[in-house]
Amino acid sequence: MREGLSICFFMMRPHSEVASGVMHSLETYLRALGPNSLNSYADEEGEWQRLDEASWEHTRQKLLNPRYANVHLVDSSSREVRYRFDYRGRAFDDPSIHRGPDETGFVLYWLPSELLEERGPQWVRELILELAAPLPFNSGNAGLAFNCRLDVVGVSREVRKHCFRYPGMDVLHPRSTAMNIGTRVRGPSWLTFLGQPVLGELGGVSGLRSRLHTPGTTVQELEGDRAVVTLGAWPEAGDTEQGKDLPAYRELARVLEPWTHRGDNILGDPEETRRWERRFLD
Repeated sequence: MREGLSICFFMMRPHSEVASGVMHSLETYLRALGPNSLNSYADEEGEWQRLDEASWEHTRQKLLNPRYANVHLVDSSSREVRYRFDYRGRAFDDPSIHRGPDETGFVLYWLPSELLEERGPQWVRELILELAAPLPFNSGNAGLAFNCRLDVVGVSREVRKHCFRYPGMDVLHPRSTAMNIGTRVRGPSWLTFLGQPVLGELGGVSGLRSRLHTPGTTVQELEGDRAVVTLGAWPEAGDTEQGKDLPAYRELARVLEPWTHRGDNILGDPEETRRWERRFLD
């Protein structure tokens, strides 16, 4: 587990419609961070293998498979995973693949928090907007997070020790969330991406902007009837022990509450998960 930046988008679209956009987004990530930022991939048995020219070509072919794709790439050059790319795309009209009515595809990226200091938050924000541009997302979040594998024994217990003190640090289990989120949203983060139908139900960009009054909060219109809400120049972790309860995040949480997805039990304890999901509301 390490502090980092997590960027995740959920898309209620079949893989065949998003594959080229995902490929373009991944190429943007590699171009900005260097081709060696991702150097290992998960094979069919879930074992990590070294990425070479042949396996990169295989990865591209998997992404462009017309039916579905599961791709997992990481930086394994040190003990801590700093960079990560996960994608899961499904064929919504294929009866041979069981799926629920609210299951979506998702794209996940990790960045090390050191990038904020090295290149500045504006550079990081612009990169995130470039990653988002080709993706037909319904919702997305980008900000500080506990970057970890919640499905590893003991990790969720470690996260629970810290996540209530630092409410701005997100906790994600995108594979679990993607099973049920549909077109809803996950709540606030430094950058909160809104697509349809939620943005339309909020009254579009102007309607959303009229509901947000905290200094430093901005609402930017994006192509394709989408928008991104930015909560200040820098992402904030907050600290409840020092009274830093992140008023901008709380304001956005109240605005988004009717459309917020909950109930994934990502912390391994339903009551603790519910308390964490409502950390900006209660």
